[in-house]
Amino acid sequence: MSSKSVALITMSLRPARVGANVAAFVKPILEKALASSDIRISPVDLRDFNLPIFDENVAPAMVPDRAQFAHEHSKVWSAEIKKHDGYVIVIPEYNYGVAGGTKNAIDYLKNEWVGKPLAIVSYGVNGGSLASQQVKDILSGVGLKVVETRPQLAFVNFYAVFPAMLAEGTITDETIAAWQDKSDEIVKAAGEIKELLLQPNEPANVAH
Repeated sequence: MSSKSVALITMSLRPARVGANVAAFVKPILEKALASSDIRISPVDLRDFNLPIFDENVAPAMVPDRAQFAHEHSKVWSAEIKKHDGYVIVIPEYNYGVAGGTKNAIDYLKNEWVGKPLAIVSYGVNGGSLASQQVKDILSGVGLKVVETRPQLAFVNFYAVFPAMLAEGTITDETIAAWQDKSDEIVKAAGEIKELLLQPNEPANVAH
């Protein structure tokens, strides 16, 4: 297998956020799981792209064969996603569902990642299970190969630590210790991505 790149995408946009710390927890586990493969983990931070609410006059499904994006932010985000062979997205859950910034970033894309494998790692008061399911349905419908294993990372004593999380984006040692029990799920998701990278790149197009 030729060298492959899997983007590890931090999807949270808040100024003080735990998302970057969640991605930092996940990254070495993925790297260790894929150490024997020629697959590299490439960190990507959605916040770096400053995407406004989708503002193109063309549908992403038309790009690039039938139309082109007009705005530079769209072109840069599209190019970043296109260059990777697979994805692990780290998503927050807000108000019992997918965060607006996550959905907006997805709405800019189509052909850049159709048929490619993707894993969802969610976090939240209950592990972000509702957001995880919603994003799975969206991306499976778009045509990505969303892997079966979707690790869900819950915060220990959430309501006690929430003020510090909100203000500083910190994660307690107690929560990190609890997340270690989810390491096997992250490793399993990495293995599922690896397996799919060996298969032909065809749209999944199966929404459940």
